[in-house]
Amino acid sequence: MKFNEVCLKEPENGWGYSPNDRREMHEFIPLECKRLLEVGCGEGTFGRKLIEQRGIEVWGAELFEEPAKIAEKYFHKVVIGDFEKTIHDLPKKYFDAVVFNDALEHLVDIYQVIRGLKNILADEGRVICSIPNFRYYKNIFQIIFKKDFQYASHGILDYTHLRFFTKKSIFRTFQECGYEIEKIKGLHGPNKWSIFKSILFFFLGDMKYVQYGCSAVIKK
Repeated sequence: MKFNEVCLKEPENGWGYSPNDRREMHEFIPLECKRLLEVGCGEGTFGRKLIEQRGIEVWGAELFEEPAKIAEKYFHKVVIGDFEKTIHDLPKKYFDAVVFNDALEHLVDIYQVIRGLKNILADEGRVICSIPNFRYYKNIFQIIFKKDFQYASHGILDYTHLRFFTKKSIFRTFQECGYEIEKIKGLHGPNKWSIFKSILFFFLGDMKYVQYGCSAVIKK
C-alpha cells in the first residue's frame, strides 16, 4: 500500500470516489441490523453488498448528485445534499446503524452531527466509522523528516479533510458526544515487517495502521 492511500485508489471520477465495497467494515455491522444509513455512500458499492448478502434496508446520504443517482438504483432511498442539513429530513429513531466510511473527517461540525445521530438511531443503534489515522508512521515520518505537510488528492492528507484523528481522539470525540466505543480495530497495517518496524510498533502500536474502524453506542 502506497503512502497516502487509505483503502481507496486515486479517485477515478469527477466526484472524488473510487468504487470499493469496504468488506473490512462488514464485521462492524451487527447481525441484527435491519435498517442502515450510509453517509457519503457514493455509488453505493458498500451498501449493495449488504443488500445482496444480508437483505438489509440501506439508505444513503450523498453530497454529489451524479453518484447518488447510481446508488438510488439499489438503495431504499438516497438523500442528496450536505448531510449536516439533510440529517434533519431523515426518519426519527429508525436506523440500527449509521455508517461513515471515510466520511466523518469531511464534515464541518462533527460534534453537532454525531450528537444529532441520536435522533435517527433506533434503540441500541450504532455509529460505525472508518477513520484515517493521522499517526500512521509514514505520515508522521513525512512531517518529522521531510518537514512537510503535503496534501494529496486522496489518503490521510486528502485536501478535502477538515478534521484529523488519532486513536485517542476517536475515543474522546465520541465520549464528548455521549457515546461509548464498543469496538475499535486498526485497519490496513504493513504487509512486511523489518526489525525497525517490529521495534517501533512494539512501543507505538497505533502508528502501524492507516485507519481505524470503530463502532459506538449511545451511553445509557
